[in-house]
Amino acid sequence: MKRALNHMTVPQLDYAAFLALASALDCVGVEVRNDLDRALFDGIAPDTAGKMARDAGLRLVGLSQVYPFNSWSKAIHDEVRALIATAQASGAETISLIPRNDGKETGNGERHANLRIALKNIRPMLEDADLVALVEPLGFPRSSLRSKQDAVETIDALNASHVFKIVHDTFHHTLAGGGPIYAAQTGIVHISGVVEPALGIDEMEDEHRVLVGEKDRLGNIAQIRALLDAGYDGPISYECFSPLTHALSDPERAIRNSFEFISSQLAAEAA
Repeated sequence: MKRALNHMTVPQLDYAAFLALASALDCVGVEVRNDLDRALFDGIAPDTAGKMARDAGLRLVGLSQVYPFNSWSKAIHDEVRALIATAQASGAETISLIPRNDGKETGNGERHANLRIALKNIRPMLEDADLVALVEPLGFPRSSLRSKQDAVETIDALNASHVFKIVHDTFHHTLAGGGPIYAAQTGIVHISGVVEPALGIDEMEDEHRVLVGEKDRLGNIAQIRALLDAGYDGPISYECFSPLTHALSDPERAIRNSFEFISSQLAAEAA
């Protein structure tokens, strides 16, 4: 399992401390974000930020995010172009595209048309930059793109699998009702757990996403095992939104213990 760390898991850390933590956790790379309560890279120039990561032995596996990418407009076009330029300058391997998640534009015909329009417009920008974009279906009922199948089928219909991959997020996969894994089309895996026993699946929100342990209700181990068995060999990145995780006094120890729990469970299943 190739470990990675999303800055959302430890948003209290500045960029340098975030890189140091990921390195200490033996991660292959990190995902940085432009939606935290801090400037992207803490305002460090992208080329310098990329060098800092590489000097720490880390890849910039992802740069988030453009939202809502599937409500296409001149403003979204400009955001995509700007994020691509930042990715090129920093050496980031991918950018993230997040669908509309407010209950609007969710009708079947509208959803599919909007997705196709956005991907068709983004494709040439990615080709010019020799860059991959990660499309992340969100499993919430209010999401305009819940299904990985919809994303994969649209990407395939546009013959654009060379520039678009999908995110397999164990939380959103569960909320969307499961379904096919699509290991070959997956560019990154996001993991997090939900442990509150009284929550219904349709009540789960980002604020409930904590580290994976024995009480996890999302079936992270089974999902990761299915992906690995199907040939997935990319980063598996921790993305926790819970304030409880953000407030951990020793995040390195907690995240390490969780990674090791997952690895031990995978090894036990394989034995």
